[in-house]
Parts: sequence; structure tokens; C-alpha cells
Amino acid sequence: MDDAKRLQFCLKTLADVNRLRIIKFIGEHERSVSQVVGETGLSQPLVSHHLRILKNANLLEAKRQGPFIRYQLKEKRLLHALGILLNIAKTVNAEDIHEPMFHCPPFWKIHFPGKRGKKQIVQI
Repeated sequence: MDDAKRLQFCLKTLADVNRLRIIKFIGEHERSVSQVVGETGLSQPLVSHHLRILKNANLLEAKRQGPFIRYQLKEKRLLHALGILLNIAKTVNAEDIHEPMFHCPPFWKIHFPGKRGKKQIVQI
């Protein structure tokens, strides 16, 4: 795999706000799934899903301690790299950050029967 593909894979793995929050919380510590759940407010299955993705991407390592699995960053320099990316991101014009990324044209609307037989419009 060439360097561009490696970087693409790594950035795609990191391109999820929940994974970034998990990485920030883990930081330089070892954390259990329950600790990550408590800090992030995400469900346990969702946290486990994201931890598995980060572990499979070789960004986290897992250590078993009795019945618990504790996760830590495999490469602490990731925190520094994310800090640099954050500084760059702060210079990006993000005025429309709360706007939807995509707008569906009207013909993409689907009509579903709603409560009491009334039609309800749902955009896909």
C-alpha cells in the first residue's frame, strides 16, 4: 500500500466525530468500555463498534484485565497530529457547519402513511 492510500485509510477511520471524541477521552490513559460510555454518553454497543474499528485500524491496542478490556492509543503522537489538524481546521471557513451536507431534490421525497392514514413526507 502506498503512502497516499495509507493516509487515506487513516483519515477515513478518523473522520467520525464519535471516534474523535473517544480518542480524545482515551488520550494518554487506558480506558474501559464502560468509562468511554460514561464520558461520551454513547450506547455500549456503539462504543464497542467504534473501538473495534479503531483497533482494527491499528490505532488502539487492547489489554485484558480480568473481565475488562482496557484500550489505549497505540501511538501517542496521534494526539499531537490531531492537535495540528484542529489548529488548521480552526482557520477553515465553517460558517455553514450546521447546514446539511446534501440537499435532496423534491423528487427524492417518499410518501409514507402516517398516523390515522394521513400521508407523511420523508426525505431520503
